[in-house]
Amino acid sequence: MFDILRDTRWANSACAPIAGDASARRYFRIGPPDAILMDDPTHSTQRFADVANALLAIGLSAPEIHAHNPDSGTMIIADLGQTEFAKHLTHHPSDAAELYKAATDVLLQITQRKPALKLSEMTHQVAVEMIDLAALHYADNAAANDDIASGLRDAFDAYVAHDLHFALRDFHAENLIWRPDRFGLDQVGLLDFQDACFAPIGYDMMSLIRDARRDVPSALADKVMADFCHGIGETQEDLSAHLACVGVQRNLRILGIFARLAHQENKPQYLTLLPRVWRCLMIDLDHPALGKLRGIVLGALPPPDNATLQRLTP
Repeated sequence: MFDILRDTRWANSACAPIAGDASARRYFRIGPPDAILMDDPTHSTQRFADVANALLAIGLSAPEIHAHNPDSGTMIIADLGQTEFAKHLTHHPSDAAELYKAATDVLLQITQRKPALKLSEMTHQVAVEMIDLAALHYADNAAANDDIASGLRDAFDAYVAHDLHFALRDFHAENLIWRPDRFGLDQVGLLDFQDACFAPIGYDMMSLIRDARRDVPSALADKVMADFCHGIGETQEDLSAHLACVGVQRNLRILGIFARLAHQENKPQYLTLLPRVWRCLMIDLDHPALGKLRGIVLGALPPPDNATLQRLTP
């Protein structure tokens, strides 16, 4: 892994591990000069590099690639800073409106561009197929997926537009770096976008406001949604059912992923996030257009009560 440092300015630099995400990737801060060493055993570094370069080309702050060995799955990338939105807001909660406005401006830039990249497409069929993890891992009842999938497919067909837009997929407060010494779009550093795809419009916006890791006040979420809809030339009323469907799809999948991480991969810290994911799911299922889907989901999946969390405890 550290072979990539040879023949670079970081050959003899200090190396300190950085807390990672839910994936198998590992990160190390190296320097001086400050940079990040990324080790990805899935060897998806080429996709990361391609997306990073596409983001840089549209004026956004993704890490520049200093060195890259696709065969080993290692990269040296620019260090955009150490202050994630989540960390900053823990100490400065009154700055939330400013940070989320900056994130919305970045989202609009991403959404309204379609880079020439070969990325997966989250069609209606793919979106429905992605939520089977909820029944399989969260409810431990694979058979329940048929009803949920059928209900979600009906909702997508009724309310979700078929056109697809550039999306980073994990656009939330722990993957955004706050850089207050910069200006405009450069204030927001972007991370963890190797799973970027083309998805229904607003996918990243729902990722931002239905955050599995931190509570986003409803007034702030509504403001972000309104600003986003205005920015793409839509009314919030016209797009609300579409966005609710996207939010439901995303959080059904997250329920399954977090349950699997906790129960099968011995990461019990993800159990503490399930109640928030469930609350986010319920917010969007409360949309008047999704009454039938809400009934199906509540009939198929248990709430994250003590019994459910105990069953999922590794």
